Amino acid sequence: MTRNDVVHRAVRAGAVAAVVSGIPSTTHALLSGQEVLAATRAAGTLLPGRRDRPGILAGLVAHVLVSTFWTAVLAAIARRRRLGPLRGAGAGLAIAALDLCVAGRAYPAVRALPRAPQVLDHLVFGAVAGALLDRPHGTDQRTTSTTSPGCSEL
Repeated sequence: MTRNDVVHRAVRAGAVAAVVSGIPSTTHALLSGQEVLAATRAAGTLLPGRRDRPGILAGLVAHVLVSTFWTAVLAAIARRRRLGPLRGAGAGLAIAALDLCVAGRAYPAVRALPRAPQVLDHLVFGAVAGALLDRPHGTDQRTTSTTSPGCSEL
């Protein structure tokens, strides 16, 4: 796999994971009658100078930056060890602990969000990123051959 393939896979994994990871909190907001974009607005307070100024555009920028960072971390792990959706989900839970505990303490808008949907968002992010970063079976050229040993002469 070329470096370009690795980068392409990481970009794709991060983009897909970033988009679908909001499904649990969006669903929760819709079902509970809360503001659908509350988590996006709260993420906007993570940007420097916006701690007390939540906003949708700032939230989108913050979400892209945070998702890119965590995708890079997961991609680095996936280069050495297979992740898949299960290990990715575990990584998502670890990321949730870091993101929500650290950001929750320092940023009131993040702390005010319902915790369970946010944890589920992180779990989905990790599971999807882990699945998409994982090498498909049989693509590791060190262990795969197109011919069986000794059959090339037939």
